[in-house]
Amino acid sequence: MIIDVHTHFYPDSYREALERDPRPYALGRDARGRTILTLHGERIVTMTPEMTSPEDRIREMARLGVDLQLISITIPNVYIGPQTRRRDLARRANDGVADLVHRYPRHFAGLASIPLPDAGAAVTELERAVGELGMIGALIGSNVDGRYLDDPAFFPVYECAQRLGVPLLVHPMPPAVPDATFSPGLVPLLGFVFDTSASVARMVLAGVFERLPRLALILGHLGGTLPYLMQRLDNGYRAYPEIRDVLPHPPSHYLKRLFYDTVSFSVPSLECALGAVGAGQIVMGTDYPHVIGDIGAALSTVRALGLPDADVAGIMGGTAARIFPRLHPR
Repeated sequence: MIIDVHTHFYPDSYREALERDPRPYALGRDARGRTILTLHGERIVTMTPEMTSPEDRIREMARLGVDLQLISITIPNVYIGPQTRRRDLARRANDGVADLVHRYPRHFAGLASIPLPDAGAAVTELERAVGELGMIGALIGSNVDGRYLDDPAFFPVYECAQRLGVPLLVHPMPPAVPDATFSPGLVPLLGFVFDTSASVARMVLAGVFERLPRLALILGHLGGTLPYLMQRLDNGYRAYPEIRDVLPHPPSHYLKRLFYDTVSFSVPSLECALGAVGAGQIVMGTDYPHVIGDIGAALSTVRALGLPDADVAGIMGGTAARIFPRLHPR
C-alpha cells in the first residue's frame, strides 16, 4: 500500500473564509492567471485546481498508483487574525477535511489544523478532531507569528498528541519577518526548509523530545537541512556545555527518532537522510498538489535508491501505517 503523508487541500468553507480576508497575506494572480497567495509581496502558494477538486486528485492517484493521501491544510493554515478567527478557521478546515474523508474513505485520511498560539484552544480542537471527526494526526507550522516550536506555551499540545497517539507533521511557514529569502521564488525554495530546520533544532535543544519520548514527529521536506547538519549539531553538543546542561544525549539521538518525508525528489538528498537516520525513519511524501510537488518524482527517486524490497515497502507505506495507528481500522 502506498501512503502519501504530505498532501494539501482547501475545503470550500475554509477557502471562502480565507478569500474574504487573507491578511497579512494577499491574494492575486500570476502571469498564467492562477490564484497566488503572497506575503510581503512574494509568492508563497500557487493554488492549483487539485487543491479543491477531489475527483482530479483521485484520477492522478490511480494513474500513479498511490493508494492513500493524508490531507492537510497548507499555508497559511489557520494562523491568521485574532484567536477567535483562528478557532473558526480550524473548525472550518477540520470539518471540511473530515467531510472529504467521509465521502472518499478509501482514498483520504485527515490531519487536523489547530488554532495556535493558544495552546488550550489547540488542545481542545485536536481532541475534537481526533475524537469526533476521526482525524489521525495534525499539522503544525514551523513558526506561529514568529513563535517557534520550542516555545514552552506549546508543550501542552505535544503532551496531548503523545497521549492521543497521533503524529504531528511539521510543515514550514514563511519566516516571521522578511529575511534574505524574501526574493522572487526563494521563500518556498529556501525559506521554508531553513525555518523547519531551525524550529526543530530548537525543540531538540529545549529538551522537548527528552521529556516526551513517545511523541511522533514527521518533518516535511526531508527535515530541511537537518540530516545534512546532524553531525554539526553533535559537534556543538561536545563543544558547548550549555547544551549538555539541558540534554543527556547529543542532538542526533533525538533527531534519529523523528520521521522525515521524501519531499526533496533528489537521490543524493535521500541518500544523505538514509545515512543519517536509516530507512525506517523515512516516509513517502509528495507535497501534492503544489506546483513544486511531484508524485512521480517522489516514487521514482525512492525506487532509484537500490534499497532492499522491505525498506522500499516501509518508505512507501509500511512505516506510515505503523506510526499512524488510527489508520488501522480502515
